Amino acid sequence: MSKEIINPTSLPTPRGFNHGLLTTGGRLLFLAGQDASDGDGRIVAAGDILGQCQQVLLNLHAVVHEAGGQMADIVKLNVYVTSRDAYLAQLKPLGKIFRDYFGGYYPAMALFEVTGLFQPDALIEMEGFAVLDAEDED
Repeated sequence: MSKEIINPTSLPTPRGFNHGLLTTGGRLLFLAGQDASDGDGRIVAAGDILGQCQQVLLNLHAVVHEAGGQMADIVKLNVYVTSRDAYLAQLKPLGKIFRDYFGGYYPAMALFEVTGLFQPDALIEMEGFAVLDAEDED
């Protein structure tokens, strides 16, 4: 599988994301929306977007790992938050949490402010796509 980062010079320089990723080969993994639910389905870190982001990424990691991949295989993430202002107020610590999971790699990302998520106490949810290595393909 190959992955090429696409950041046109005609667009603003991305920080914390990439404008696009072009992939060839590999297997496509669709990542369902993950909120900050623990193994019992309860939201962790009520009222704490940083703690919830940590759990969301842990949940995404579990899905990707179970499929045989790693976080750097995620090529697209949609981030849904109930408060854009709360997200922006914690941008630097959120960036650190993302780097803890992704290192220096950034998928293509979009941020959406929504009026609510499935779990009433959820502040953040993420869903997207991963492209896993094509080792089993002929």
